[in-house]
Amino acid sequence: MTWLQLLQQHRAIAVIRAPEKELGYQMAMAAVSGGMKLIEITWNSAEASTLISQLRSELPQCWIGTGTLLNINHLKDAIASGAQFLFTPHVDPQMIELAQSMGIPMIPGALTPTEIVTAWERGASCVKVFPVQAVGGVNYIKSLQGPLGQIPLIPTGGVNLDNARQFILAGAIAVGLSGQLFPQSSVSSGNWQSISQTARNLLDNLAEVMG
Repeated sequence: MTWLQLLQQHRAIAVIRAPEKELGYQMAMAAVSGGMKLIEITWNSAEASTLISQLRSELPQCWIGTGTLLNINHLKDAIASGAQFLFTPHVDPQMIELAQSMGIPMIPGALTPTEIVTAWERGASCVKVFPVQAVGGVNYIKSLQGPLGQIPLIPTGGVNLDNARQFILAGAIAVGLSGQLFPQSSVSSGNWQSISQTARNLLDNLAEVMG
């Protein structure tokens, strides 16, 4: 299955930023327990490369990727750790081309139409629209569909359980959720069952537009 087909099937990416490796592991397992199949461990998480390798080994049914990659060295190290998809918060043509040459989906972050088109033309598999809430949220994604409807978009930074479905209906191929999926109170108290239920609720909300 191609990366775009995976996104169309699963629609939601769990974005994990953890100050401790064990915490990141528990967050990932809670999301997977709730049905999530696309897990992003941000590169600025504690022991990110080790955690990615561990999750790749233990969760063969999932795709484990990384994000917050800022430069070529980050990218190379992430690929070496086994990351299956790569997110950046910005558009770096050299990083896009390297990932493309290695056959790994690369999703750069962009905000304006110019940045989005630049990323797409350089070879991005799809484009992360970040931070989407700062520029109008669902309505911004909807307004991009006219001129840029051929570019697969993944909004993040403002996606929550209430609006995730609206983003997909507005034209996004998938959405990324971090804080809304992993509330600080639940993480701090180790309430993994609550996080699993939140993931289930999210996927239930998206059920009609998944696949």
